[in-house]
Amino acid sequence: MSQMRIDWMLLNGLNGAAAEVGDLVSADAGGLPTYRVVALDGDIARLRDEEHSREEISPLSRFRWKACPSAS
Repeated sequence: MSQMRIDWMLLNGLNGAAAEVGDLVSADAGGLPTYRVVALDGDIARLRDEEHSREEISPLSRFRWKACPSAS
């Protein structure tokens, strides 16, 4: 199975981008797991792990990276 190349950008912080519903986020650029943002309530996000077909609720502060828009 071939893997799609994902370019990452900083999430939040001084020069980072804000997370939005539909974004792909990760704690480590190029790392796994990655999660799709399903819903947001302030800094709390409902996230879907598409590889394992499960969801969880977590603070976005756990994540430093989001996929560039062309990869989402």
